Formats: sequence, C-alpha cells, structure tokens
Amino acid sequence: MNMHKLKKDLTTICVLENRDDLGKECANDIASRILTILSTKDIANVVFASAPSQKETLNYLVEKDLPWDRIRAFHMDEYIGLGSEHPSGFGNILKRDFFSKRLFHEVYYLKDQGSAADEICQEYSRLLKEYPIDIVVLGIGENGHLAFNDPPVADFNDPQIVKVVELDLVCRQQQVNDGCFATLDEVPTHAVTITMSAIGAAKHQIAAVPGKTKAKAMRDFFFAEISEASPATMMRTLEGSAIYVDNDSMSAIDKDELEELIYE
Repeated sequence: MNMHKLKKDLTTICVLENRDDLGKECANDIASRILTILSTKDIANVVFASAPSQKETLNYLVEKDLPWDRIRAFHMDEYIGLGSEHPSGFGNILKRDFFSKRLFHEVYYLKDQGSAADEICQEYSRLLKEYPIDIVVLGIGENGHLAFNDPPVADFNDPQIVKVVELDLVCRQQQVNDGCFATLDEVPTHAVTITMSAIGAAKHQIAAVPGKTKAKAMRDFFFAEISEASPATMMRTLEGSAIYVDNDSMSAIDKDELEELIYE
C-alpha cells in the first residue's frame, strides 16, 4: 500500500491511492488512538460521523479486535423532521452499519424529535459535558463543513456544544449527490449538529475524505485562509489532527504545489 504524508500547519494529511486503502489506514489510526486513550482511562468517548465517505473506514474499524465494551459512542449530527425510522437518518445508518455489529459500552443517539430539537440539543450537550470527547471521527463536506457546520453557521468559538442549524444549499445538494435522497426537495432544511468548538475541544480529530466531489474542499483546506468561510481549515489549528485523502480528493491540487509540504 502506497501512502505519503503531508503537513499543513498542525494537521497531518495522509494520501492514499484509493478510497479502500484510505479506509484501511484511517481505521488503523483510529484504532491506535482508541487504545492510547484506553491506556489512560477506563472508557473512551468517541463521536462518529455518518456519510458515504465514512463507509470504508467504519467497515474496517468494526473488524478490529478492540475492547468495544470500553467505548462510549456518540453520533455527530442528525436531520430535523425526517422521521425516526427514515433509512437516511444518520443515527439509523450508524446503527445498521456500525453500532449494531459490536457491543459498545454505551451508544447515545441524536434522536430526531422535530419540534423538541432544542431540548435534544440541551440533553446531548449535557452528555458531552459529562463525557468529554476523546476522539472525533469525521468527514469534510463539499462546502468544507465539519459535521453540519456549514459556512453560514460555522463558529470556531461557538458557545454551544450542540445546536440547531439551517443547512445551506451546497450541503443539501451533497446529500443528493451522495445518493441519500432522490431530489433536493426531499432533503431536510434543518439539522442538529455538534458544533465546531466541540469538535475542536476533543483530544483527537481524524477525518476520512475520499472522492472527486471533495477535491475543491481539500484545495480550500490547503490554500484558503483559516476562517469560518472554509470550516475545515479549523483542523489546521488542532495539534495531532489527521486527514486521510485519496488521489481523487486531491485531484484539484498539482503535485508541485505540495512538494514543500511532503515530509514522509
């Protein structure tokens, strides 16, 4: 497996040839960091994202021989108004494809409660205060979002831990591009999400970002100013953060633009 590493500010970027190799290496890193956390405490608190971009990573991770009963799991964001049984609900996807395959210590879901979204935010915020996040496993959106912190609502210093957001058009269209919904009209307009400040407060942030649809977002990650206009640039300020990419998601960047960033 061919992998080379880049460094942009405080973030390590691991470049793999394809998304399967990406998923394998990203899962290895996550597993290693979980074990490191568990060497210092009884339970690791881990937040997981749900998206097609996470499929390979989670598929490889769930096969790892980890002490799953010492992992307390959370999920990152959820639509409002979609319905608790909808197959495209992020909690339902994670339960079906990941959480149900191992016996976790605990799994906490952001449940879609419609008009009760504010109360859900308060309860989930309370849980994340009680169980501070050790590791965030996430992706980067086509608009550069982390979780559902799209550029119009992203706040690196957000006073909230979990909040209700309106999804921007690029984010909603991505859900169609990803095959989660047939049309834009089917995509909910609002969601509940863990905030940028909550992601940044975790000990570890590890992102899996495969595919050509993420090429612009990765170019912005490298070359845009660090600001909420490109939310993923916050990763560059987080010591020890890592992003796993493939040739497709790096296809908007010329090799000579990266030469000075290659260190391994």
